[in-house]
Amino acid sequence: MENQTSNPITPESPPQKKGKWEGLQLEHFSYDNTIVRNFAYATTFWGLVGMLVGLLAALQMSHPMFNFTEYFTFGRVRSVHTNAVIFAFVGNGIFTGVYYSLQRLCKARMFSDFLSKLHFWAWQLIIVFAALSLFMGYTTTKEYAELEWPLDIAIAVVWVIFGINMMGTIIKRREQHLYVAIWFYIATFVTVAVLHIVNSMALPVSFTKSYSLYAGVQDALVQWWYGHNAVAFFLTTPYLGLMYYFVPKAANRPVYSYRLSIIHYWALIFIYIWAGPHHLLYTALPDWAQWLGTVFSLMLIAPSWGGMLNGLLTLRGAWDKVRENPVLKFMVVALTSYGMATFEGPMLSFKNVNAISHYTDWTIAHVHVGALGWNGFLTFGMLYWLMPRLFSTKLFSTKLANVHFWIGTLGILFYVIPIYWAGWTQSLMWKEFTPAGFLKYEFLETVTQILPMYYMRAFGGTLYIIGALIMVYNIFKTIKQGRFVPEEKASAPAIKVQEKEKGGHWHSWIEKRPLQLLFWSTIAILIGGIIEFVPTFLIRSNVPTIAAVKPYTPLELEGRDLYIRENCAVCHSQMIRPFRDETERYGDYSKAGEFVYDRPFLWGSKRTGPDLQREGGKMPDSWHFNHMYDPQSTSPGSIMPPYYWLIENQLNTSLTERKIEAMQSLGVPYPKGFEKQVHEDMAKQAKGIQENLAKDNIEVKADREIIALIAYLQRLGTDVKKVDPQYLPKK
Repeated sequence: MENQTSNPITPESPPQKKGKWEGLQLEHFSYDNTIVRNFAYATTFWGLVGMLVGLLAALQMSHPMFNFTEYFTFGRVRSVHTNAVIFAFVGNGIFTGVYYSLQRLCKARMFSDFLSKLHFWAWQLIIVFAALSLFMGYTTTKEYAELEWPLDIAIAVVWVIFGINMMGTIIKRREQHLYVAIWFYIATFVTVAVLHIVNSMALPVSFTKSYSLYAGVQDALVQWWYGHNAVAFFLTTPYLGLMYYFVPKAANRPVYSYRLSIIHYWALIFIYIWAGPHHLLYTALPDWAQWLGTVFSLMLIAPSWGGMLNGLLTLRGAWDKVRENPVLKFMVVALTSYGMATFEGPMLSFKNVNAISHYTDWTIAHVHVGALGWNGFLTFGMLYWLMPRLFSTKLFSTKLANVHFWIGTLGILFYVIPIYWAGWTQSLMWKEFTPAGFLKYEFLETVTQILPMYYMRAFGGTLYIIGALIMVYNIFKTIKQGRFVPEEKASAPAIKVQEKEKGGHWHSWIEKRPLQLLFWSTIAILIGGIIEFVPTFLIRSNVPTIAAVKPYTPLELEGRDLYIRENCAVCHSQMIRPFRDETERYGDYSKAGEFVYDRPFLWGSKRTGPDLQREGGKMPDSWHFNHMYDPQSTSPGSIMPPYYWLIENQLNTSLTERKIEAMQSLGVPYPKGFEKQVHEDMAKQAKGIQENLAKDNIEVKADREIIALIAYLQRLGTDVKKVDPQYLPKK
């Protein structure tokens, strides 16, 4: 809690109407800059870590030699990279900006210094444990929500701590009006909490393993409702709040249009939440849900561009400063990148465009325009503006900041342009047929063709990191020449008891009431999710069942968990769309009823390798064995890393019984008492695979992990092959 003293306001105080100030007292207090500085340090540190891990992932995409041991394969490194950039770099960036701006906008110290410190250290601990757990293979494999349940609970607790501290500060504020940045902070808090809790619902099997409460189509819908809105409410709305605070500050200009910001806020938070299904176009998701995602994604252009224009037009009359001021340069590129990404996103939601872009690198380029340009550059601009003020000095070198800007901009261009090119190349090659009507290219040819683009991406990423290192040096020298101001003194009159308003803008009523704003924001973000979820979960015709689809055997279930541990879904999809090239290449298109026992779903979002939905029975067991041991021996030119440890490691079956019991609890129809015979069942199936391998002169023990993985791969898509296609549902 803050320490404060009160003095009567003097006659020299602001020349307001006498009646308005009568009886008010000027209160003296201080802003907590220590928590801002700590989060700023963490932002810088984790930003470098996340970028370096991303560079490693880019190199691994270029050549498999960059995969080191089982802990640093691409599948695990990619998850660490995305989590480090989103939740460590951007997350700490959000908290840096919020803790600084909220105190000033509310004219109040943070509600609790203890909660601020607890929030900071707990968040950093979660980041460390998250990275360790992902490197060790403890993952749910759900994108941007890979962490297992103990860390999910820790995140929820820390987020609530942040929320209490934030709302407590707002409630005890001395400034009656809530500035637009605070609206976006409130929406961020409540929506991230809802998204995280709903998507993380799982049944634990052990401390490091759980199964999703949702299966197949429902799990996919919930995951991409979360995944899309993690982008919306973790990478966008809090940064819009920061934009509304720091751009006017840096330009020394008021925000262009306050009324436009009202429309921007309510339209954005209401529409964004509906758009998640556009990640599942042409999949087994019901068509009506796909169309909802498309329509609302298209509508999203209006509020998104309203926000971008509001930010850029704030610079009206100050564009001459952009030429000299690196802070404004970073912010202008950030806003432009936001506009590009939010224009491209709705375009990618058109089904005809999505048919080309989905599963290719095009989506990766789209994401990185937002991550590198919008989040990265706005963070850099904020840090360049903030750190000199925290240390009561000037920036060490404007010239170095300008160098950083240009190197970073070039890094973005060298990163995204080749990846856009790679995406278009992939899609065109996948879909090309010969005049005789056969697919023209093998899948592997489409991989080797784009390797030069992957080299260029790694080069662009290197430039971006060099720019960030220049910033670290510049900020370090700035800190060295300045003196930290942990307690920044401030004064403001206590908030006046609200009087009944006369006239004024219609929206001004809620702009003074944080709890009402929280309530109506919550209603706005809940509507879309409820309308999409309820029919998908309750109307059985949305997921037609297929009688031939049976639960996985215990050995296949263990193999599936190994597939999840190695995060194979980041490169291999299990979703064949109803396109001629895909059914020719992979087999019959996927049906919703095929996934009713999949917890979690493994449809994937990118095809660095081929789709595996119908992989079962295509290749002999020995091919899978050799492919996992040395992918280049079966697929020359492949960039897939070797997984030799699967042959060396003994399969851990200590949890198999509990896994079957957990599945039974979730409604999977294993016979009663089946859990007692799992080891016998597993030994029998493993022996059959061992004998098959022996026929091809491969000697391996039946209790190795590779046996379970082969069992799973050979099961994929085989159930529906037993059924005459005319008796299969159309969806």
